[in-house]
Amino acid sequence: MGKQRIVIICPGRGSYTRETSNYFSNENQESISFINWIDDQRRLSGNLTIKDLDSKPFKMKTHMSGENASSLIYGCSVKDFMSIDKNSYEVVAITGNSMGWYTALALGGAVSLKNGYQLIQSMGSMMQDDIIGGQIIYPIIDEEWRIDNKMKEKVFSEIQRMRSYISIFLGGYILIGGKQVSLNKLLIQLPKIENYPLQLPFHAAFHTPLLEPIANKAKKIIHKSIFSKPLIPLIDGFGNLWSPFSTDISELYQYTLNDQITCPYNFSKAISVAVKEFCPDKLVLLGPGNTLGGPVGQILVQNQWKSIDSKSSFIKTQKNKPYLISMGIDEQRKMVSK
Repeated sequence: MGKQRIVIICPGRGSYTRETSNYFSNENQESISFINWIDDQRRLSGNLTIKDLDSKPFKMKTHMSGENASSLIYGCSVKDFMSIDKNSYEVVAITGNSMGWYTALALGGAVSLKNGYQLIQSMGSMMQDDIIGGQIIYPIIDEEWRIDNKMKEKVFSEIQRMRSYISIFLGGYILIGGKQVSLNKLLIQLPKIENYPLQLPFHAAFHTPLLEPIANKAKKIIHKSIFSKPLIPLIDGFGNLWSPFSTDISELYQYTLNDQITCPYNFSKAISVAVKEFCPDKLVLLGPGNTLGGPVGQILVQNQWKSIDSKSSFIKTQKNKPYLISMGIDEQRKMVSK
């Protein structure tokens, strides 16, 4: 029996939570030296090590601030990627959500693992002193995870009216970025649905024109020379494919440090392209946590992929023969680990 073909999904900011503490307690041999290297870099720059952060009681202000959260999530994702049994599974493509794009670049070989850390740490620390705007998350689906077009239209028109921006298309959710004064109005205007609208703590107005100054700053401190053609195909936040053969390094650099920062990130499109272009046997979501599990399921519903056309059918598939493997869930992690 040949290898199973898998697409890797890298999580973004917000995936490291109270529930994911002690993620490095089940560390694998392959990742130990790299995680130690990250911690050496953090000590040199006067930051808490990711292992220290991981073992401390979770504090929102400490664990969710950009300069800590980004490195923590990167370390967890790299650890999971290194533990996948490559004799049984072939990685055919890599994608991610938001910050997960930087992780995808590193795991796919478009930047080295060490340069991937420097990229993530630089981007995560850029708004250490002054966060630009904020982000709200809001659902546009019914109880069976099907898009509610009336709700979607209403939300889009409110976003426009309040001069905010669509930041991320996240399955059955929309992330809205904008100035805090606009978001405060949206928090009142959008109809209450359970806990939504919800403002995400310590999140700036990522993937909106408000972050143009950050894109300009990034291009001054991150050099194009760290980029190369990927070794594994990558799918970006426009749903574009970057292949080992045809990638233009200048364009990849420009996308990563310009469009990816200032334009909406269409995670829904990225996953749709991943399943349709590569027809993988499984999707594998790296840790920490499983915050993207629901959105990925919702995207499968939207595509009616493998006859998954509702929340109920997704749950049934996951129970019988999981198509989405979340490495943040212990029993699923064991399915793909060495």
